[in-house]
Order: sequence, then structure tokens, then C-alpha cells
Amino acid sequence: MTDKLTQFFLIAVSIIGSFSVFAAVQRFFAPREEDRSPIGDISDMEGKSISAFAKLENSKNMWDKLDLFFARKLGFERKLEQTYVLLGSPSGTNPLKMLHLKLLVGGLLPVVFYVLTGSVFTLVFAPLGFMIPDAGIYAGRIRRRQEDIIHNFPTFVDLAALMIESGLDYMTAFDRIVKIAPVKTGLELEIEKTINEVQLGYSRRDALRRLADRTGLQEVRSFVGLIVQSDELGTSLVDLLRNYSADMRFRRLNKAEKLAAQASTKMLIPLFIFIFPTVFILMLSPMVSGLIKGGMPF
Repeated sequence: MTDKLTQFFLIAVSIIGSFSVFAAVQRFFAPREEDRSPIGDISDMEGKSISAFAKLENSKNMWDKLDLFFARKLGFERKLEQTYVLLGSPSGTNPLKMLHLKLLVGGLLPVVFYVLTGSVFTLVFAPLGFMIPDAGIYAGRIRRRQEDIIHNFPTFVDLAALMIESGLDYMTAFDRIVKIAPVKTGLELEIEKTINEVQLGYSRRDALRRLADRTGLQEVRSFVGLIVQSDELGTSLVDLLRNYSADMRFRRLNKAEKLAAQASTKMLIPLFIFIFPTVFILMLSPMVSGLIKGGMPF
């Protein structure tokens, strides 16, 4: 009986300790409020009014209170909101469902470790369960979405510069590009959402900054910065956009050349592991066979 109580006590200590360490690490590495970029932050209108966790504050449901407790004590609230925005706010999920998935994996992983090893100290790896959904599910979806957005972004900037030069306002030019697009990619969908926000009453600057928030791409942030700078200083937006488009294509070409240069180095690994041993076996096997059958030649 004493051994079982000791075992349960160690399990409880391991779980509580792992959660405490994870929460402390989350808080330690979280950027301070004054260090966050205003463009990189989710605005109050987007974060507070439609936040899935803000709606739980006045709820009397026990499960809602538990969700809010875990989200805030473990430092997941802001992270999940940002991840949901970077995913494109899909209809099939929401920050609460993402929190439930993290809690489920975080709770099952230590149980699996304990069943496989039989050691209670493997429970200290419980925080890994909270990282698996971010690294294995959400990170890949965000990366694919960003690649889809950035793929045609230089062409979009060129078209915007051409239409602005013809006399259109930049927001009207964006609307015209979205309407003539044969297929709406992630970029066109985000631009269309920005246009709708302006029509609903958002200022152009806020709508553009929200566009940068939803994409999470530095290229889009710089694009938004150019437009805001042009509005504030009265500089020519056409020249800025053309230079920026040329710069993006130049950096994309440099990145492709860099990857091509790295390809030869990366090919050495499969060469040494798979190809060279096979070649040596084919070359040396007749010699070894002759030595075995006929002996040494001297």
C-alpha cells in the first residue's frame, strides 16, 4: 500500500513539475509587450472582440473555466489566437479546439511513455505533447499557406503598380486585380478580405496591417510599410512598388541559386551511404571470389 502511494505521489509530482517548468519556460521566452511590433500584433479589434477565450471570461460553465485556466496559465491564449489567424481562420477549427487538441496530446503522451517504460520519471516529457500539434500539424499548414500567398506576390505588386500608374487608387487597383484573377489563390483571398474590411469601416492603414498579421510574411509586412509610408510622406507609390517587386525577384533568384549550390553538398550523403558501397561491392566481389576459390596469386 505504501509503495502504491509513493508511486502515485511521484506521478503527481512529475506531472505538476513538468507543467510548472513548461509554463515558466513559456513565460520566460514570451516577448514583452513593449518589444512587440505594432504590425506584428493582432489588433484589439481582432484579438479582443472575437477572441474565443475572451468570450469565456463571464461563462459559468466549469469546462469553459478550465479552458480559460489552461489557456492563460500555460501561456497558450495569445499563441493559439495568432496560430489560428496565420492558418487563415479556417471554419473547421478554432482556438478552443486547438487548445483541446494540445491538452489531449499533452495528457496522452506521458501515459504512453509510462506504459512503455514503466518509469514515472518519463512523465517529465509531458510538455512535448503540447509542442507536437504546433510542430507537426499547424506549422506545416501555415508554411503551405504562406508559400501559396508568396508565390504570385511579385506579379500582384507589378499589376498593382501598373494600375496605379494608369490613374487608379491603390485600393481600387487591388479590387480590380482580385476580380480579374482567373483562380483565387490565398493571396487574392486575403486581399479580398482586406477590401471588405475597408468597406465595413476599417481605416486603410488598419486593414493593411491586419493583412500583414494574417499572412505572417515579412514580404507582405514590407509591402504594407511601403503603402503606409507613401500615404504619410506623399511619395510616388508606383516607383516604390516597382523597385520592391524587382527586389523580391532578385532575392528569390539568389535563394534559388543558393539552394542549387547546396544541392551538390547534400547529394554526398546518399552517395556515401547507398551508391559508393554498392560500387565497391560490385568491383571487389569478383576479386574476393577469385581469392577464395584459387587462393593468393603468390
